[in-house]
Amino acid sequence: MSEWREVRLNEFIKVSSGEGLPDSKMKPGQFPVYGGNGITGFHNHFLFDESRLIIGRVGALCGNVHITQVKSWITDNALVVSFLNSNQDSKFWYYVLSNLNLRDYAFQSAQPVITGGIIEKIRLKIPTEKSSQQKIAHILTTCDSVISQTQSAIAKYKAIKQGLLHDLFTRGLDANGRLRPRHEEAPELYKTSELGMIPKEWEVKRLGEISTMKSGEGITSKFIADSGEFPVFGGNGLRGFTTTYTHEGDFVLIGRQGALCGNITRVSGNFFASEHAVVVTVNKDINVDWLSQKLDYMNLNQYSEASAQPGLAVAKILRLFITKPHHNEQKEIGNRLLALDNKMNAEETLLQKYQSIKRGLMGDLLGGEKSLEMVLLTNELAPGTIT
Repeated sequence: MSEWREVRLNEFIKVSSGEGLPDSKMKPGQFPVYGGNGITGFHNHFLFDESRLIIGRVGALCGNVHITQVKSWITDNALVVSFLNSNQDSKFWYYVLSNLNLRDYAFQSAQPVITGGIIEKIRLKIPTEKSSQQKIAHILTTCDSVISQTQSAIAKYKAIKQGLLHDLFTRGLDANGRLRPRHEEAPELYKTSELGMIPKEWEVKRLGEISTMKSGEGITSKFIADSGEFPVFGGNGLRGFTTTYTHEGDFVLIGRQGALCGNITRVSGNFFASEHAVVVTVNKDINVDWLSQKLDYMNLNQYSEASAQPGLAVAKILRLFITKPHHNEQKEIGNRLLALDNKMNAEETLLQKYQSIKRGLMGDLLGGEKSLEMVLLTNELAPGTIT
C-alpha cells in the first residue's frame, strides 16, 4: 500500500497531561470527569468542549485508550492527545494507539507510569491519507458495534434469567404451564413450610433425601489431553479429555474446593469426574436440569468451610432444606431455564467469535500488509455487516 509509511508519532500527535481535580474540589454536575481508566465522576465544569482522545498515564491500567464525551474534564491521571494537523481521523488513532499495547512502554515500578515523551517517540507504519484512515476506522467501529450488540444481548438474557429464577423457585408453574400468582395475590394456593410460604403442591426435603454426593477420582495432568474420547470435568467445568470415564448418564457436579467452590456444572454422557468435583446423583423423581439450576440459585459457596483453601462442606449441604415440586413441574422449570441458558451460550459463542475476528482485523488493517479490499473480501462477519 503505497500511502503507508513508517513514522514517529510526534510527526502527527502531541501528548500532554490533563488537569488535576481532587475529590474535595469536585462539585456535583453533568460533565463527566475522566481519569486513566475512563469516567471517575461528574463535575459542574468542563475543560474540553469537544471529544478528545486520552491515554491512561499511571497505575496498573496505564496505557488504556479512551475517547471522551463532548464537554468533559480530564484529570492529570490521563494524557490528552492533540493532532498537529486536521487531516487525521481520531477514531483511526484510537485503534492505532489501542493496538500498540502502550503499557509495555511504561516505566515499570510499584506504580507504572507512561509519559507523553515516551509515546511521541514510538515508531510505526500508518496510512497517511485521511480517507484510508476513515475506512479502517469504519470497519473497526462496525466490528465494535457488533460486539457491543452481542454483549447487550447477553446482559439482557442474564437479567431475564435472574428475575425468572426467583419466580420459578418461589412460585413455580401451574398445571397449564403459567407462573402461579404470588402468595399476596392468591394465598389459598400456598402453605406454610420450613422455608416459608410455598405452593401447596410442593414438598420440602433435605438434599440428602433426594440425592447423594460423592467426590470424583484423582487424575494427574499427564493423563489429560486437549482432545480425546471422554471429557474430564473438575470443579470449574471442562479440564480436557482422557481415555477412560468414571460416570455415565446425567449428573450435576459441584466445585469442591478453591475460589470456585460451589460452582455448578451440568454434565451428560460418559465422562471423568476429577477429585476437584462433587458428583451429585439424583433420585428417580428428580429432574437433573431442575436441580442443577436450583443448586446454582442456592449459592452453595456460602456453605464452604473457610480456610486457606475453601472446601465444600458436603455434609452440611446434604442437610439443607430444598423445595421439591412434582416431577413434571421440575421438568418444565428446568426446560425453560435451559432454553434461556442455550440462548446465552449461543451469544457467548458469537461474542468470542466476533472478538477473535476483531483481533484479526486489527492486525490486518493496522499492519499495512493487506489491502482494504482483501480484508473486506475475507471478513467473517455476517454478510453486509462491513461494507
